[in-house]
Amino acid sequence: MGELSRFWRESDHRYRLVAHKCGNCDRVYFPPRDVCPTCHRESVGKMEPIDLSGKGEVVSYTVVHEAPTPFTRQKPYILAIIKLDEGPSLTGQIVDSDPEEVDMGKRVHSVFRKVAEDGKSGIIQYGYKFVLD
Repeated sequence: MGELSRFWRESDHRYRLVAHKCGNCDRVYFPPRDVCPTCHRESVGKMEPIDLSGKGEVVSYTVVHEAPTPFTRQKPYILAIIKLDEGPSLTGQIVDSDPEEVDMGKRVHSVFRKVAEDGKSGIIQYGYKFVLD
């Protein structure tokens, strides 16, 4: 178990938004893929890692009022589909905003925040969330 957790903590992708860009068709995929779903065999060995800016816009969102256990202290919270400037869309939580402030088309950028905690004295897990610009 210790080796697995160290591998995860020390992973290059752990604290960054890293995608893969196809060297054949220039499409960007997040999470990273080894093979482009558009080019298939022509993309093997041509997928290049790129750091995403974390900047994008809200495509759709919802306000969650009944949250699962790890998120009960955060309710209500805003969950959105974000289209990043580089192309991919992803799901992320919008923080530090009232639900009334969020709307489709609003610009956001990623921030590094606490996602969950294993009990009161357990391991704290961090990841990306988004804030309004």
